[in-house]
Amino acid sequence: MEIFFTLVIKLLPLYAFVLLGYLTGKFFSFKKEFLAPLLIYIIAPVVIFAGVVSTQLNISMLSIPVLFFVLCSIASLTIYYLAGFIWKDSTKNILAFSAGTANTGYFGLPVAVALFGHNAIPIVALALLGTSLYTNSFGFFLAAKGQHTTKESFTKVLQLPILYAFFLGILVNMLHIHMWPVYFSVISIFNQAFTVLGMMLVGIALADITIYKFDIKFITLSLLTKFFFWPFCMICILLVDSYTYKIYDASLYPVFILLSIIPVAVNIVSYATILKTHPEKVSLTVFISTLFALFYIPIVAALFLK
Repeated sequence: MEIFFTLVIKLLPLYAFVLLGYLTGKFFSFKKEFLAPLLIYIIAPVVIFAGVVSTQLNISMLSIPVLFFVLCSIASLTIYYLAGFIWKDSTKNILAFSAGTANTGYFGLPVAVALFGHNAIPIVALALLGTSLYTNSFGFFLAAKGQHTTKESFTKVLQLPILYAFFLGILVNMLHIHMWPVYFSVISIFNQAFTVLGMMLVGIALADITIYKFDIKFITLSLLTKFFFWPFCMICILLVDSYTYKIYDASLYPVFILLSIIPVAVNIVSYATILKTHPEKVSLTVFISTLFALFYIPIVAALFLK
């Protein structure tokens, strides 16, 4: 119990930022569209660039985006198949899409830093690249049921700033370019800003959700996938890795497990709205998923992430 309360105390400031964001959105009508571009196009790329530059690049690290892209796709396809026994309309498509997403950037990164320190940033950055590629490629196709062309989806992927920050970070890392001392001071500020603003954005996005529809089957399948099927798959992968090829260092395992229990991505509501595929069901699922994660993560962390 001691480690549980220690972890809760570590995470309390992050939860406070979520609450602050929620209150800001509710009482001051502050919209996520005002804050999201700042995080997506400026702060997040800088954080990811710094994370990639500071890590030792090898096959193990560079395979992380592939690992998370595959995990997202496996979860998505599994739920698409199972949901087909319950729904015959587009419900199964949007459920499968949401089941494969993860709020890796705005939720996962701050939580990982709180639990494991800034050494976790490169790992989360690479995982974020994998989940983002899923969201804007395979996942989007699945949700849209083929309504969007390959060119449109590929263009959307190319518009991701984190993609260019990632490759620029690899280039700087491989060329062994030394940064000025002021660089590290600036990066520290960006990391703190991302933590505060990212968690506030989660709260603002939740406050922006105004239409809910309770579908017990939809919510149950989504939560089971995110908080039980994802970690089950991840633990199986890590067990196989630990007894066979040992691609990943054992020190990475706790971060991987944490990232496998991150709640549904908030921006899935925007996709559901654009595609006109049950945004009211997705909205409530995102809300419940985020609230559940606030209690579930400390429990899992206390049991498995010692």
